[in-house]
Amino acid sequence: MNSNTIKFSINDSGSGNRLQLSLVYEALKEKGYDPVDQIVGFILTEDPAYITSHKNARNIMCSIDRYELLCSMIKDYLKIQ
Repeated sequence: MNSNTIKFSINDSGSGNRLQLSLVYEALKEKGYDPVDQIVGFILTEDPAYITSHKNARNIMCSIDRYELLCSMIKDYLKIQ
């Protein structure tokens, strides 16, 4: 088994993801869901049933690259570039 760390790299489109995620958040909120819980459920499982179809939120969420989203979230959380 190889013990070397594999380097993972992707292009970051954080600002586009932020807008799309905001739209999904608002649609979930309008339908009475806890948006954070629903989005986390989707990120962990990739099951679109966590996201409402209201205002096309499910399609929007499915178009967001989960790896890019997680990278952006971690960078924002840790306040790094």
